[in-house]
Amino acid sequence: MRILLVGEFSRLHNSLKEGLETLGHEVVIIANGDGFKNYPVDLSTKAKWCETLLGNILRQIIYRLTKFDIAQIEFGIRFYFHLNILKDFDVVQLINESSIQTISSLERFLLKKLFKQNKKIFLLCCSADYIVAHYLMELVERYSIMNPYFENPKSKQEIRYILEFLSPNHKKTHNLIYQNIKGVIASDIDYLLPLQNHPKFLGLIPNPVNTSKIKYSEIEIKDKIVIFLGINRGTYYTKGISFFEKALEIIKEKYASKVEIIITESIPYNDYILLYDKAHIILDQVYGFDQGYNALEAMGKGKVVFTGAEKEFEAHYNLVDKVAMNALPDVDYLVKELSCLIENPIEIKAIGARARKFIEQEHDYIKVSEKYLQVWL
Repeated sequence: MRILLVGEFSRLHNSLKEGLETLGHEVVIIANGDGFKNYPVDLSTKAKWCETLLGNILRQIIYRLTKFDIAQIEFGIRFYFHLNILKDFDVVQLINESSIQTISSLERFLLKKLFKQNKKIFLLCCSADYIVAHYLMELVERYSIMNPYFENPKSKQEIRYILEFLSPNHKKTHNLIYQNIKGVIASDIDYLLPLQNHPKFLGLIPNPVNTSKIKYSEIEIKDKIVIFLGINRGTYYTKGISFFEKALEIIKEKYASKVEIIITESIPYNDYILLYDKAHIILDQVYGFDQGYNALEAMGKGKVVFTGAEKEFEAHYNLVDKVAMNALPDVDYLVKELSCLIENPIEIKAIGARARKFIEQEHDYIKVSEKYLQVWL
């Protein structure tokens, strides 16, 4: 089959492409590379002009005055010039409801062209969209990434992107997409819950992880237990980083001779990976019910990850033993769970080994690609 994957935010589509190609299919990714992450793509919509000296100066001035990023327009223009070859694919999958990442009116114009040229369109739900945003705002679950919005005024700028999916302008895009797709697929439990009763919901297919590219190392604790926290200011509130920071202050004082705590922010990628690989325990997020890509890759390496691993996740995969530590927005709870691991290092080794096995069983990129093919057909 010829398959077109539109958009890339977390390496999900790249891992899926690798699995599909292994199975003998032709796959094309069109995306902008997601900024500094610069994910590999086949057809680029990267805002190259906006990254020139003159373009960047104009971009910064306009953003400061209006809070609008003109790179969005360039994404759309560059997508338009690829349209003549984006036709006659057997399957087209959008990574979310804003897969082109341009302004809403241009997004709809381009999607209409794309839909007209291809028959089978599918939507992937692996981040916020109209349905997910509505669900989060209704506070249905016991907690979510919207907690900071209601609890901390400082978080509103960070969470603004979620609220944009509720705008009347985006609702038009949402309606257009759902009128044309064969169905929508959830990538984990956090997106299954909002979608599970929707008539176009096709089920959950786990994130694909290319296990052949992720080196597994059995945990060895020779001296201190190393705990790693990587801070991204762009997701500081939605990941609940402050809960981890406060918990680590207590752990550092309580187990000064037993732990080494590494906290990074805005360091070169190669330095980041060296420190990350050294760690036994990774602190990821507190507001998820399931794991995102960063957590899955860490689990694939055999790390013990504090992330989303709720009872709904365990039930879905019929898990008896922990493959990750369920993190909660509760400092005392985090301290208690970290303390149990520090005092029982054998459990760290056991969870790390089970984490790798879980990734191989449920997230292997070839197995996951086969599941996509079954749904698409």
